[in-house]
Amino acid sequence: MKAEILKLLRENDGYVSGQRLCEEFGVSRTAVWKVINQLKEEGYHVEAVKNRGYRIVDIPDVMSEEELKSLLTGKTQWAGQEIYYYSDTDSTNIRAKELGEKGAPHGTLVVAGQQSKGRGRRGRGWESPPGSSIYMSILLRPGFLPARAPMLTLVMAYSTAEALRAETGAKVRIKWPNDIVLNGKKLVGILTEMSTEIDYINHVVIGVGVNVNMASFSEEIAKTATSLRIETGQIIKRSTLIVEIMKHFEKNYEMYLRTEDLSVIREDYNRLLVNCGKEVRILGSREPYEAVALGINDNGELLVRKQDGSEEAVYAGEVSVRGLYGYV
Repeated sequence: MKAEILKLLRENDGYVSGQRLCEEFGVSRTAVWKVINQLKEEGYHVEAVKNRGYRIVDIPDVMSEEELKSLLTGKTQWAGQEIYYYSDTDSTNIRAKELGEKGAPHGTLVVAGQQSKGRGRRGRGWESPPGSSIYMSILLRPGFLPARAPMLTLVMAYSTAEALRAETGAKVRIKWPNDIVLNGKKLVGILTEMSTEIDYINHVVIGVGVNVNMASFSEEIAKTATSLRIETGQIIKRSTLIVEIMKHFEKNYEMYLRTEDLSVIREDYNRLLVNCGKEVRILGSREPYEAVALGINDNGELLVRKQDGSEEAVYAGEVSVRGLYGYV
């Protein structure tokens, strides 16, 4: 009921009477009063005026299951329509995979206020301090073959970049295949894991970590990491960003299903690709070499032009790409 009351208050510019809330949700005035007090304790600025009712004056950066549900209801068809929120957990990817094994539906979203075992690509750690950033994972149950699943990482990267640009105005870019960068530093990390049979996907979990309101980083990563707060000077509402990412991802996922490749978003993805047209160093199982990044192909591989003029498609699972003079 709290999520429904919050949604109703949020969508009304004026006051909502206690009587209307009672009738709408079939509860007593005491029950409504308890919910209002809970909202106040969580940080919502709720004004109560006798004979007029309640209205929300201000919503700070609150993260909770009720907040997310109140925002996501009616905004997507399936992405995030079932939510699990943890104030503290080991990893949202771990939680989402467990839910996947238990039969949780397509689009289930797991969000945490803090993680103790956040991970990035290639097993790297991901700093996850409390109350400052987005740690979330979405569970998917696609019907296509396992070979097509890795491209979903790029779909999420593009969706997240779109959402951040739309919601914050920040001119974020994509560092192939799936890092989101701002002013040359990493802002978002994405990790995709899946459970498969030979020709069947049980489920896919895509984890997204967004540095939102962090004011500083450890010395170890301060040269390569940044946050929206550092770059914009503003405190950003994390729940609103999550909703925006879910909206864009659902739209782009549905487009991906039509072709099972990246042809629909390829042009726009390449427009946001920070490496595109630049010299990069390819690091992998072979000797490192330098090339010019040309953009992705329909399968999400990075096309590069080598120094001898030949072109090659580089697969993200095998190599890393670095700028010649820094992270990007």
